[in-house]
Amino acid sequence: MSRKQYHYKGAEVSCCVKYVLFGFNIVFWLLGAAFLAIGLWAWAEKGVLANLSSITDLGGFDPVWLFIVVGAVMFVLGFAGCIGALRENTVLLKFFSVFLGLIFFLELTTGILAFVFKDWIKDQLNFFINNNVKAYRDDIDLQNLIDFAQNYWSCCGAHGPNDWNLNIYFNCTENNPSRESCGVPFSCCIKYPAELDQQKSINTKGCVGQFEKWLQDNLIVVAGIFVGVALLQIFGICLAQNLVSDVRAVKASW
Repeated sequence: MSRKQYHYKGAEVSCCVKYVLFGFNIVFWLLGAAFLAIGLWAWAEKGVLANLSSITDLGGFDPVWLFIVVGAVMFVLGFAGCIGALRENTVLLKFFSVFLGLIFFLELTTGILAFVFKDWIKDQLNFFINNNVKAYRDDIDLQNLIDFAQNYWSCCGAHGPNDWNLNIYFNCTENNPSRESCGVPFSCCIKYPAELDQQKSINTKGCVGQFEKWLQDNLIVVAGIFVGVALLQIFGICLAQNLVSDVRAVKASW
């Protein structure tokens, strides 16, 4: 009887769960550190770190923000998960699992709302692209992002080339002194116009429509990526909760 009681109280922390969670978070932490380093390096190159007031001068979306925010969140979560798993710290493990669960919930909610309010999302996407068209020359990272999108989806502007009239450099008016007046960025140009049976040398389709078409054509791949990310998050939460339960069982047996 006493022997059975001894084994019941001899609870142990699963080394497998502990080190799998630790390895999971090491990768998470390193990726976060890499994203954060890239974002801070890009800011330093643009002189933002030397003059923080320049943050408010950006008229459009700065892609560097994406690296910094995503990197910072991943870095903090990965660090909490690593230390929590290694030191068997239930506070850090709870922080990791709760915060990861909150991110999962926000992603799920965003996905549902995007499906329900897809027309409103489309209007916001139009507004977002047009705002960034206006700020095309204000930030080199934004410029590269727009050029990449227009090259990749073979599009020009939100709805078409005329959207570039919103930009002060490409605006087609008589009093515009810019050499780019009545033009469009090079990324709007068709790569091999000689091979096409048409006289136009620029893409006439808007990026909003091309993006919607791309989503429809790659729906399975996009859905697979989202499901894969969700499963990884659930896996991390389950590991953390399992480890918390093991630590509590060990403490209860003392």
